[in-house]
Amino acid sequence: MERRAEAPPPPQGLDFTVENVEKALHQLYYDPNIENKNLAQKWLMQAQVSPQAWHFSWLLLNMDKVPEIQYFGASALHIKISRYWNDIPADQYESLKSQLFTHITRFASGSKIVLTRLCVALASLALSMMPEAWPCAVADMVRMFQAEDSNVDGRARCLALLELLTVLPEEFQTSRLPQYRKGQVRSVLAQECGSVFPLLEQLLQQQDSPGFIKQKVLKCFSSWVQLEIPLMDCENLIQAAFTSLQDPELFDTAVEAVVNAISQPDAQRYVNTLLKLIPSVLGLQEQLRQAVQSGDMETSHGICRIAVALGENHSRALLDQVEHWQSFLALVNMIMFCTGIPGHYPVNETTSSLTLTFWYTLQDDILSFEPDKQAVYQQVYRPVYFQLVDVLLHKAQFPSDEEYGFWSSDEKEQFRIYRVDISDTLMYVYEMLGAELLSSLYDKLGRLLTNTEQPSTWQHTEALLYGFQSIAETIDVNYSDVVPGLIGALSEWLADHPVMINNVLPLVLQALGNPELSISSVSTLKKICRECKYDLPPYAANIVAVSQEVLMKQIHKTSQCMWLMQALGFLLSALQVEEILKNLHSLITPYIQQLEKLADETPNPSNKLAIIHILGLLSNLFTTLDISHHDDDHESTEVKKLPVQQGPNPVVVVLQQVFQLIQKVLSKWLNDAQVVESVCAIFEKSVKTLLDDFAPMVPQLCEMLGQMYSTIPQASAIDLTRQLVHIFAHEPAHFPPIKALFLLVTSVTLTLFQQEDVSRAVLARDREDRLIVRGSRAGAEFLVLGKSSWPYLMSLASGTELLPRCGEIAPVGQVVHENGKVLLQAVLEGIGGQASRSLMDHFAEILFALNKHCFSYLSLWIKEAMQQDGFPSARVSPEQKETFSQQILRERVNKRRVKEMVKEFTLLCRGLHGTEYTADY
Repeated sequence: MERRAEAPPPPQGLDFTVENVEKALHQLYYDPNIENKNLAQKWLMQAQVSPQAWHFSWLLLNMDKVPEIQYFGASALHIKISRYWNDIPADQYESLKSQLFTHITRFASGSKIVLTRLCVALASLALSMMPEAWPCAVADMVRMFQAEDSNVDGRARCLALLELLTVLPEEFQTSRLPQYRKGQVRSVLAQECGSVFPLLEQLLQQQDSPGFIKQKVLKCFSSWVQLEIPLMDCENLIQAAFTSLQDPELFDTAVEAVVNAISQPDAQRYVNTLLKLIPSVLGLQEQLRQAVQSGDMETSHGICRIAVALGENHSRALLDQVEHWQSFLALVNMIMFCTGIPGHYPVNETTSSLTLTFWYTLQDDILSFEPDKQAVYQQVYRPVYFQLVDVLLHKAQFPSDEEYGFWSSDEKEQFRIYRVDISDTLMYVYEMLGAELLSSLYDKLGRLLTNTEQPSTWQHTEALLYGFQSIAETIDVNYSDVVPGLIGALSEWLADHPVMINNVLPLVLQALGNPELSISSVSTLKKICRECKYDLPPYAANIVAVSQEVLMKQIHKTSQCMWLMQALGFLLSALQVEEILKNLHSLITPYIQQLEKLADETPNPSNKLAIIHILGLLSNLFTTLDISHHDDDHESTEVKKLPVQQGPNPVVVVLQQVFQLIQKVLSKWLNDAQVVESVCAIFEKSVKTLLDDFAPMVPQLCEMLGQMYSTIPQASAIDLTRQLVHIFAHEPAHFPPIKALFLLVTSVTLTLFQQEDVSRAVLARDREDRLIVRGSRAGAEFLVLGKSSWPYLMSLASGTELLPRCGEIAPVGQVVHENGKVLLQAVLEGIGGQASRSLMDHFAEILFALNKHCFSYLSLWIKEAMQQDGFPSARVSPEQKETFSQQILRERVNKRRVKEMVKEFTLLCRGLHGTEYTADY
């Protein structure tokens, strides 16, 4: 469309005339204002569906118009015919058909896009008219365009006819015909292929047919076969398409035609035709090999598509032809060649990924046969699937580091997804091959790691380990004697085969520097350091150096950094104290220096995260650094254990050195629960790991905890206190500081409740429960020293931990005797309506505990309480109170029943029983 000097005004509100349509199209194409373009497009869409479209569409198709205007006219005709067919009077069908034929003939030598839209319009007309109004539509189309017309070139008429025949099935697939009409029309079209296929065969066989004609023929055939034409009716054209594969100009179109023809669901009914196609496919092998050798990825990709389409869509039908098993096996081997095509996906080849689904399908079909027949096929195809495993492991290998460095991020992502697909395939194949597959992989790994004459690349080793990982989740039987390479089991196997460590460790350390392998590399190193630590001292310096490097480069996410510190803790545990201290100094000094700097800064969200990260690294390191080897299995590792070392524990040495720094951090961050929790985690994890070795730190830690909790109570401080009580309260040397801390924590928590500081008190409550229980287990001294606070403490812990011990520990029994009645009174008041209904389950647990462990007391207390008038609610009668009391006293086994009783009684007390308001309570 030629651009005019001035753009016309927007056509909004104007009549739908030829002139206005042309102005709107000009505005749509050339107006720089996007708002004007949108207005023009909206108006044109209204014009296309208007009654006036029948008039202006034909005028827009005049040969003196530019293609953009002609295209709009043809599109408007298609929309009117396809969407508003019922608006067209039946007596105008023939006139409309004749006009469309005339314009298609006229545009046969004109604009291609306009010709296509006119063909689509005529196709829509034919679909709406057949079979009643136009019974032989396709045959008429062929006859019309084959008639001599001196005004139109023969080839142009041929191309126009082929275009019309091509879009007809496509328009059928997208048409809005009612379902019953679709079935009718599909049947008619299938019969009409008798008018189309001979023409297509003739054009393909003519020696003087130019390439563009043959290409159009193949596209037309590809379109028609999707109408589920019987495969035997397509046989000649399929063979002609195979012949066309030798012509580079026709190759892509021929591939599409063959694939569409043999992929039709109905094709499996024509087994004889399928059997005839196998030799044709196998005949492409030489062309495939030449394409692979010359790096012609398009040709190898196309031939692979054909082989996979035949094998994947019809494997069951072809497997059933037992007498032809050799030809089908040859097809399977051809697909195997495509799977193992040389080069790295997706840079050097894009073919192998097409084949993976075929192996799923073939396996499913083999395993679906009855046992006798399945055994026969297993004998034939198990070797094929073992070969497939080798091929897939080879294809899963990373390229060289240098080559991989040149890959784009998109290529790397495609390769990652490709490896996932390979992993899924290996996992599926395991179902067929079972333990024999594991044995095979085990043998490969053993040969790989022990071959000193020809050292393997890390890529080869990694691919084999990846194979083990792929089938790890599938295994449901313990194959520990053949699964050294499975993630989680490899480390244990290495502990029994330390000679292999030298081969495996460099691979793991190299992978540490790759962010894409973060989770797998760090978790593998952790497992190796845990299971093989007594064999790792010769490699310790290298492991620490590499780990320190990746930590400082911040390659890994926070969780992987924590795992890496745990791995180093396992590793250092097997060294001499001097070596441990030396490595600790090298490892944590940069973090201590950074923490000192952060401690001097004004608190803000950024340095908070940095502080928590550093404290997390230290706590995870101390979680596993255990020179006393508390967690070792004495039976399996006794031979390798180092002698118990004398002198201060290295962790204690480090903690004493940084203790003042930690106090400095706390002084600025005591209000922040996350920072306090991170500080407490360092000591709590150290206590759990070191046990009695932590003793030198107890006095100063108790003092610090007391100061922390007195200033701003935090739940994490109670957890750490509980840990100290559990481990050290029974030792006379540590009793004074533990006693003072215990009294302080319980006293502060009680004050919180008395002051109704609910936000902090509730946060501390659960921790306090467990602390009280630790105190009760530590000895009677703890019960006596806190006697003034016991009514409160009992109310906290009665339902779950404390009441069950009232018969075991005399002071507990005394507290229950003196204060239980008050507790029961409070519980009943809550049930009677003084507390939220969401707390009823907690009250029920206290009643259940009292009944189970203090029955004699409870039977007297509840009777006295219920005798009070209007207690616990004026809405319940004496009979209802008596019933409730008896129900509670009778149920000493089923806690759920007690909860139901309490819920029922509280509804009575509140006057809500039986109302819709409580229907779902």
